Amino acid sequence: MILIADSGSTKTDWCAWRGDAPLFVHTQGINPFHQKADEILKILHKELYPQLPVEPIESIFFYGAGNTTLGSRILRGCLRKVFGEQVHREVESDLLGAARALCGHQPGIACILGTGSNSCFYDGEKIAAHTPALGYILGDEGSGAYLGRRLLGDVLKEQLPEHICLAFANRTQLTQEEIIHHVYRRPLAHRFLASFAPFLAEQREDPAIHRLLTDSFDAFIERNLKTYPKEYPVSAVGSIAYHFRPELTESLERRGYTVGVIAQSPMEGLIRYHRM
Repeated sequence: MILIADSGSTKTDWCAWRGDAPLFVHTQGINPFHQKADEILKILHKELYPQLPVEPIESIFFYGAGNTTLGSRILRGCLRKVFGEQVHREVESDLLGAARALCGHQPGIACILGTGSNSCFYDGEKIAAHTPALGYILGDEGSGAYLGRRLLGDVLKEQLPEHICLAFANRTQLTQEEIIHHVYRRPLAHRFLASFAPFLAEQREDPAIHRLLTDSFDAFIERNLKTYPKEYPVSAVGSIAYHFRPELTESLERRGYTVGVIAQSPMEGLIRYHRM
């Protein structure tokens, strides 16, 4: 049996693959950059292990954020303690996971567009080129946080049509003071900013919102993808890529890119990759 993990900040999706019968389970997010080894061990022991079938595990493939050299070593050690020394363990970045899920063993440009954004050129085996994402303050163009930041700024500065500003006020019931407090005083501002993506989806037919969306994806392309070989298809995974596929596709095709796979989650592609 093989075990595949796709870990985000709040949740880890696991797939235990037994022949033709995948078992999907979930635990809280695992990030060795933010969590100590004993916290990770607690999640593995108390949340994951009881949900797994009583069968030997041959290999574990873990993809997630925070998997730096030190973070990967910590996580591999935790997996060894829970599942044993004999189990093959690979701990890789969420970006490599996205590339493997989207491109398989073929070269291509792989992107993550969710709460944050990231991208790389994948040569079919490894990440061959990478533009740093830089987070929601310095970068993350095209992400949920970036879209939310654009929306809030345009609403508060009355840059959007009046009916959009009124719809936003009625929907959120947030004052300018409350918005400023959430963004500058409370933790996890990037999640707060990204939480306005559903409003943008509801209003996407409005020309001003359509322009906001395509401008944001144009910025993602301009500031992240231009250094990669343009002859390869661009594929993307994540909630923003999936739910705003028409606008993302429009921006890519207008700039001469070929659109590849657009997926909400990398898990299906990772299962396919590791079964080959």
